[in-house]
Amino acid sequence: MDKNRRSRWRMRLYLSLIGAWRRLTLGTRVMLVEGDRIYLVRHTYISGWHLPGGGVEPGETAAAGAAREVAEESAYRVTGALQLFGLYHSTLATNRDHVALYVGRQFDEARTFAANAEIAAFGWFSIDALPEGTTEPTRQRVAEVFRGAPQRQAW
Repeated sequence: MDKNRRSRWRMRLYLSLIGAWRRLTLGTRVMLVEGDRIYLVRHTYISGWHLPGGGVEPGETAAAGAAREVAEESAYRVTGALQLFGLYHSTLATNRDHVALYVGRQFDEARTFAANAEIAAFGWFSIDALPEGTTEPTRQRVAEVFRGAPQRQAW
């Protein structure tokens, strides 16, 4: 085995062991924007209205994970570059989670979408008339993106 190959193998082993020990997780949320409206979902397994999103899979970039989550939780397909707005520390379930927030303004309707086992309800809402039950982190992200509120580090 040549030196470069050994080095790559050692790095992979090291990063795998560190990842198992630290157990950091990375998720994404996407704010799809159409004028002054954003797309929100209400999941079947957690209360409140949220930006679509979920975990980044091994071997997947955060942006690719974000685009995949949009496709899974909506009728939409991201067609342009997602803009990384911020990286947040989320302590909702653990102190080891991070959320990358992307803003998407280029997308098209790729399919018909209906409520399912994961998504109980969904829709487009004016940023000035978010639905009752919109989570505080979602409201804060709207304030940061649209109103220039100071960006928090915590989700």
